Amino acid sequence: MKLRFFLLVTVFLVGLDKSNSTSKNKFPDYFKFGAATASYQVEGAWNEDGKGENIWDHITHTNPTYVENEDNGDVACDSYHKYKEDVAMLKDLGVDYYRFSLSWSRILPYGVAGSPVNKLGIEYYRNLTQELLDNGIEPMVTLFHWDTPEPLQELGGWPNPEMEEHYAYYARTVFEQLGDLVKIWLTFNEPKQTCLEGYGKGVKAPAFTTTGMADYKCTHTLIKSHAKAYHIYDEEFKSKQGGRVGMVIDTVWFEPASGSEKDAEAAERAIQFTYGWYGNPIILENYPQVMIDRIDERSKQQGFAQSRLPKFSEEEVNYIKGTYDFVALNMYTANYAEWKEETDISDVGYDSDLNVHLFMDDSWEESASSWLRVVPWGLRKTVNWLSKTYNNPEIFITENGVSDRGGIDDPQRINFYREYLSNLVDAIVEDGVNVTRYTAWSLMDNFEWGSGYSEKFGLYSVDFSSPERTRTKKASADYYSQVISTRCLVDSCE
Repeated sequence: MKLRFFLLVTVFLVGLDKSNSTSKNKFPDYFKFGAATASYQVEGAWNEDGKGENIWDHITHTNPTYVENEDNGDVACDSYHKYKEDVAMLKDLGVDYYRFSLSWSRILPYGVAGSPVNKLGIEYYRNLTQELLDNGIEPMVTLFHWDTPEPLQELGGWPNPEMEEHYAYYARTVFEQLGDLVKIWLTFNEPKQTCLEGYGKGVKAPAFTTTGMADYKCTHTLIKSHAKAYHIYDEEFKSKQGGRVGMVIDTVWFEPASGSEKDAEAAERAIQFTYGWYGNPIILENYPQVMIDRIDERSKQQGFAQSRLPKFSEEEVNYIKGTYDFVALNMYTANYAEWKEETDISDVGYDSDLNVHLFMDDSWEESASSWLRVVPWGLRKTVNWLSKTYNNPEIFITENGVSDRGGIDDPQRINFYREYLSNLVDAIVEDGVNVTRYTAWSLMDNFEWGSGYSEKFGLYSVDFSSPERTRTKKASADYYSQVISTRCLVDSCE
C-alpha cells in the first residue's frame, strides 16, 4: 500500500510539474480558436415552427424527475430567437469559428428517410450561418448531438440498423440545404455518450440499461452511418462545396496508476475502449483488437452463440476506413487506471468487458461536475497519444472547459483555460503534435443534460429566471479574448 501511494504521488507531481508554470510559447499563426454549443442545450423553441419531438423533449416531459430540478430545454437559452445576440458575443470574443449543432427534428420533424423537410427549420439555420459569415466567423456544424427524433427512437433508435438509412437521408438533406455556407462538418458528437450512456447505462436519453449489448449495437450502426454520410459528401458534394468531414470522439486521459507493466496495459486498454472504440474503425481499420479479443472470449464463456460485439464485414471495414478529413477530440479530465483481476464471468456489460479500475486523485481540483477534475497535463498526453497512435493526423480540439455553480467572476475557469492551453501549445510547439483548432465549451451557460441548469460551463452567464434570458460576459470571456488576440498565455511570449 505504501509503495502504491508513493507511485501515485510521484506520477501526480510529475504531471503537476508540467503544468504549474504557464507556457511562454505562442500559438502558431495558422491556429484557430472557437467556442461551441449544441442545439438542445441552447435553442429552446422546442415545438415552434414545425419542429418535431426529440428524445430529450420526450424524456423531460414524460419523466420530469430524470433531470435535476425537473429542468428541461423547452426554452433553454432561447437561441432560436436570440441567435443574433449569440453571434454578437462571438464577435466580441474574437473567435475564428463557432461550433454549433443542428436539431434533426427541426429539419425533419418525422425524422425518417423520405419525410418532408421543414423549411422554417432550414431557414433558421441558414439565417444563423449567414449571420456568422457576415461577421467574419466560420461555422463548424455538428449534424447530431444526442437529440434523436422521437419517432426514430420508437422504431428502436440507434441499435436498429435501419437508422443508417434515416441518418443518410438527413445528412444528404443538410448538405443540400446548407452546404454552400458550411465547410466544416462533424457527423456525430461524442457517440460514446449516445451509445454507452443512452443505451447501456441509462444516464442519457433514451435511458436504456442494456450494457454490453445495446451499446455495442448502437455503436455499430452509428459508425456505419458516419461512413455513409462521409461518402455521400465526398462523392456528391465535396467537388462543388469544398468542405471537410470528421467525427467528434471524446476521451479522458488514462494515466497508469503506477509504473507497473500491468497498470500501463490497463491504461492503454481503457483508452482503446474509449477513443479507439470509434477512432480505430474510422482512422485505422476495425475495432481495437483488445476489444475484439476480450468481448469475443467473454461472450463465449458466457454461453452466447456469437460475440456481443458485432462484426464488420471485410467490405464494411474498407468502406469505413479513412472516412475522416481530420481527427476531432473532446477532452476535459483524466483518470488513473489500475489493473484488475478478471471479474465474475456471468457479469455482462461494458465495464466488465473493459475490467479496469478507474479513479481520480482526491488532490485534483474539483469542478461543479462530479466527473470533471482539473488535470491540465492530461490534454498534452492525450494529443500526443492521438498523434502517435494515428500517424500524426490534423487534430481539432472540439470541446474543452470547466463547470462551476455560476457567477460573473470565474477565476477557476480562467485558470483552467490558461493551464490546459499551456499544455496544448507546448504539445504543438515542443512535441510537434498537429493540432490546428481549439474550441472552448461553452459559449454560454446552458442545459447541462441530467444536471439541468445547475452546472455552468459558459464564457457568458445566462439568467434563466429572466424571460429575456439575459446574457452577461464573465471574466473568463475577457481572458479568452485576450488569448485569441495575442495568441499568448502570458504578458509576453517567446
